[in-house]
Amino acid sequence: MKKVFTLLLFLSFIILFCQKIELKKITDSSQIFKGEMAGVPITMQLHYAGIADCSLYQYFVEGWYYYDKYQKKLPLTGIYDHGKLALYNFGTKHKQNSAKLKENITSPQKVEKIAEITQNLNPKESIIFGEDQTKENPISGKFYLGNKVRSAQLFTGNDMIYRYNNYLILPNSKKINTFDFINQYGGNELLSYVSGEKGNRVLLYFEHSSNFNACGRCGASEGEKGYRVLYFTKDWNYKRYEEFLTESCLENMYDTVETKSKDGKMIRFKVGKSDSLPAYTLTIDVNNALIVKSK
Repeated sequence: MKKVFTLLLFLSFIILFCQKIELKKITDSSQIFKGEMAGVPITMQLHYAGIADCSLYQYFVEGWYYYDKYQKKLPLTGIYDHGKLALYNFGTKHKQNSAKLKENITSPQKVEKIAEITQNLNPKESIIFGEDQTKENPISGKFYLGNKVRSAQLFTGNDMIYRYNNYLILPNSKKINTFDFINQYGGNELLSYVSGEKGNRVLLYFEHSSNFNACGRCGASEGEKGYRVLYFTKDWNYKRYEEFLTESCLENMYDTVETKSKDGKMIRFKVGKSDSLPAYTLTIDVNNALIVKSK
């Protein structure tokens, strides 16, 4: 009997341990892509190399690519601009002309003229991805070598180099990234999670910037704050999420009144009317990963 009881305790410990949820924040400043140019397989690595002005929607990138068959690295420099990648190889003058390119691009207006600026620097090769701004996988592009133009592809649906990843490590060896299905801003904190017969829930608090452009609307504000409830099946397959704002520059939502229980596990927010939302009350039940919204 004692052995059976010990075995049950051990199995219970195993189950509880396997149900542990974690949130890991990892900021990427480099990406490796697979793709094709003129139908030939390539590998490309690009890293963040500083912003052109004050916007994280536009920044310099540097790196290399090679044809998978030969694996000889060819240097690249260029610009990421709201999903568009403009990349250049300047041949024997690559280092010198890469520096000149950065010196000439000092504002969003100059970013828009990158084709004109680089033309004066005589690039040996030009590779342009995401020109049509469609969020498709793969991302299509063009490869320019002299007077020849060839098709190009990146086997990804997102060519952003600088990324705020928030990984949720789930049971059953599953992992999801809020970057992929919520937004690109990160800033999530794990508060609690519960499992039930109808599925599982995860409660997150978030606090992030309103705009990656520090010179744009709300770019220098205190940002967006609130809570999210993520819903999963019993097997921890992601279903959907709900978001509840408590403070927002974009919504002009301020002066929210917050009250807490003594143990801090029940939190109530009285949120005033904003630009597009009526006033409401949020009750956050941290222990049960539950949010009730009422008038």
